[in-house]
This record gives sequence, C-alpha cells and structure tokens, in this order.
Amino acid sequence: MSNLGDKVCIITGASGGIGKSVVEKLAAQGTNLVLAARREEVLEDIKKSLPNQEKVLCIRCDVTKQSDLENLVNKTIDKFGKIDIVVNGAGVSSQYPFWQQPVEDIEKIMHTNYYSYVMLSRLVVNHMKDAGGGHIVNITSGSVMVDPPPRNFIVYTSLKVALRAFAKGLFWEMRDFGIKVTSIFPGVTRTPLTGKLKDISEEGGRLMEPEAIADTVLFALTQSENTCPLELAVINQQTPWKKPVIPFKQDHPEK
Repeated sequence: MSNLGDKVCIITGASGGIGKSVVEKLAAQGTNLVLAARREEVLEDIKKSLPNQEKVLCIRCDVTKQSDLENLVNKTIDKFGKIDIVVNGAGVSSQYPFWQQPVEDIEKIMHTNYYSYVMLSRLVVNHMKDAGGGHIVNITSGSVMVDPPPRNFIVYTSLKVALRAFAKGLFWEMRDFGIKVTSIFPGVTRTPLTGKLKDISEEGGRLMEPEAIADTVLFALTQSENTCPLELAVINQQTPWKKPVIPFKQDHPEK
C-alpha cells in the first residue's frame, strides 16, 4: 500500500462534486493538496473544513486557459517542490441533437473535458519523470462504454473516448519512468449538476454518491508500486432515469 502522507496532489474541479470528495478523502490521508477551480473563495471554505490546513493550497484556475494551468503547476512546485499526483476532475456537459448544439458549448466541452486533461498532463510529466514516478488520474465517464455514443450526447462522449485513448497511450509511454495513469469511468453520480435535473426518478437514492468515486480514486492511488489500475468503472447498480439523463438546457455550476 502506498503512503499518501508525503505526496503532493493537484486536484482540478475541486470545488464540488467528485473533486471535493477526492479532496476530503486525501486530506484524511494527510496528503499535501493543491485545490484548483475557478471559484477560489469556495476552495478556501473547503480548506477551512479540512485537517492539516497548512498542507492545503488553493489556486484559482480556469482549466480552459493554458496560462492558468501553467500558473497552477508553477505555484505547486514553488510551494511543495514536487508533484506526485494529478487528479483531473474538472468537467462540463451539454446534451443536444448535434445540429442544435450551441457552438460555444462544443468549444467549452473540448477545452474543459479534453484539452485541460492533456495539457495539465503535459505540464507535469517531466516533473514526475525527473522524480522517478507519479500518478495521473483522469475522471472520465461511464459513457465511454456505450457504443455508439448516446444520442444527443455525442460531442461529450466522443471527447471522453478520445481522453480514454490518450490515457492508455500515455501509460504505455510513461510506465518505464514509474508514472502511472488511471482512468475512472463513473456512472451517473449525485453532483451539483445532477442535483438540479428535473428528470430524476422519485427513487433518487439509486444515484451514486461522489464518495463512491473518491473511494475508487483512493483505491487506485494506494496500490503497490508495481501495480497500476489502468481503467476502473464504477456504474450504477440500477439506473434511476426515466427520461434523458441531462436536459437540453442546463445551468452549469461554476467550478
């Protein structure tokens, strides 16, 4: 089992949902944490609720901007001197028939759900390589296991499929340097986004809680040095949905 107490971990999308649950799980392990999201004030409130607050750094970061990602990495190195773990958890969604999908939504999904994961990985792998190891964890999507991609959800899902392929390729390139890459495929999880949906069935208890995904991340991070869980799927035992999972018009929570 890996000791996480001396590790340094960056978590994007840390202000809510799965990202926040990962923060709480790792804080309980004594991990040095860098919380990244667009709302720094929310991150600071989360920090106040955590043990070992001196081991927590909050950084405002819009993951769609390369300059913000570079600032995130630089400030982490300045504070802690290394980067052992990255949990890419930032994400947005948009479900429309493709011919009706707003162009700005497509761009936002591409930059948030794919570009930011690839770019942050690019910015940290040389630090990990020089240190002799590291672990990149991508919160992907259970929708990657659906073929063809779900109707009205093809841009989101196809980019998640691309992210899955990227992560597998990255693992094979970096494994000889001691760098692990894990993809997590969550089913529909109770988050600020799903909490606002109007099409959830009355049996909302069938939604997975974000803690279940965070437990899976912790499982991946605590395997032996010579073990890398390449892909882990955590899927609802019973679907709670009577109608489309995500409505065409959504209010994205700010992260």
